[in-house]
Amino acid sequence: MKAEQQYIDLFTRYEALICQKSAPVLNALRSSAFDAFERLGFPSMRGEDYKYTDVEKAFSPDYGLNINRLDIPVNPYDVFHCDVPNLSTSLYFMVNDSFYQKELPKAYLPDGVYVGSLCSFALTYPDIAARYYGKAVGKMEEGVTALNTMLVQDGFVIYVPKNVVVERPIQLINILRSDVDTMANRRILFIVEENAGAKLLVCDHSIDDVRFLSNQVVEIMAAKNAKADYYDLEESSASTTRFSSVYVKQAASSHVVINGITLTNGTTRNNYYVSLEGEHAEISLCGMSVLDKQQHLDTYSLVTHHVPHCSCNELFKNVLDDQAVGAFSGKILVKQGSDKTEAYQTNRNLCATRECRMYSKPQLEIYADDVKCSHGMSTGQLDENALFYMQSRGIPREEARMLLSVAFTADVIEHIQVDALKDRLHKLIEKRFRGDLSKCAGCKMCP
Repeated sequence: MKAEQQYIDLFTRYEALICQKSAPVLNALRSSAFDAFERLGFPSMRGEDYKYTDVEKAFSPDYGLNINRLDIPVNPYDVFHCDVPNLSTSLYFMVNDSFYQKELPKAYLPDGVYVGSLCSFALTYPDIAARYYGKAVGKMEEGVTALNTMLVQDGFVIYVPKNVVVERPIQLINILRSDVDTMANRRILFIVEENAGAKLLVCDHSIDDVRFLSNQVVEIMAAKNAKADYYDLEESSASTTRFSSVYVKQAASSHVVINGITLTNGTTRNNYYVSLEGEHAEISLCGMSVLDKQQHLDTYSLVTHHVPHCSCNELFKNVLDDQAVGAFSGKILVKQGSDKTEAYQTNRNLCATRECRMYSKPQLEIYADDVKCSHGMSTGQLDENALFYMQSRGIPREEARMLLSVAFTADVIEHIQVDALKDRLHKLIEKRFRGDLSKCAGCKMCP
């Protein structure tokens, strides 16, 4: 039986229960998502976009799903304390794919701002939820996203109304916790209306030593003159498979920053779909990873310029060791009439062994005149001359390798707009290169 069939059978059998345990706004898209999934299925490795990630193999195991929305016996506020120095955030949790709302932070939020469960938001404010949910995704043309829309029952939402700026960053901790192999379908809806602003930090952690499959879809809606920052830190486990698809829809003069950091994982596929639909919209799209052993990271990006005078800056870097595998496929599409576009794409990679593999495919597709666009890629090893120079100054070779590797990733971290988070990530990356996979300060969950 093909992997798709078990999910088709599951939905056909339990559709009523899935809908009963969710909200009408989420249920409204299930039927079309089911039709899309039946038509599309999972992406094949025969296609260019998924050439290095076997999606069907990842979804084939018989994972458990929490369709009945049973409580997971853990209070994350008791066992997790984010002790990042000088980082003051409003802290929220999702356990697998359910928002944890038995206890909420006592943080101040400006009037009109909603932060919390997507299901509760859709029940309380159905008109607002219907206005934005699924709109960044648009037509479902990707099977994994269709599966998420078909099965998702809850998620996390940030709604910032017009002319409101949330100064304190909002932090969401995604915890994968189970005694059996588990699949989590999670949705994040990040809405920033006209002249508003907010920053969201999402951290992924796996607790138990079972197989997890996380299928997450993130929708970022940035209205006119809005500012939205989305930072994603993955520190899961070797037994965790993650598919994350980020959809961004930007109006005129909006500014969006996206930065994805992978420090510990099993198999990860990150998709970024950016649609620049208003003049003078700007996107900074960055990411980096540190991979070793048999870790696997596949990154795909598509930035589409629909109108003139927009700009995008892409920067992705990867450091690979042992038998790790990395892949990057990025396309910038400048449509006809999108004059005065500025678009830059860079992919840089370091390979520490002959056994690791890195595949890169940067692309530009331009149908407009008077544009400034460039793309570049390089894959290689650390500079032996720099290593020799540092050794001649008394620095041991392994220490020199670590320092050069940290320096290689530094410019990705510099795109982060939260100073305390930036400093913390520099230290986490240094620890990672030293082989220290220690838990976050104050965390009692991880071994």
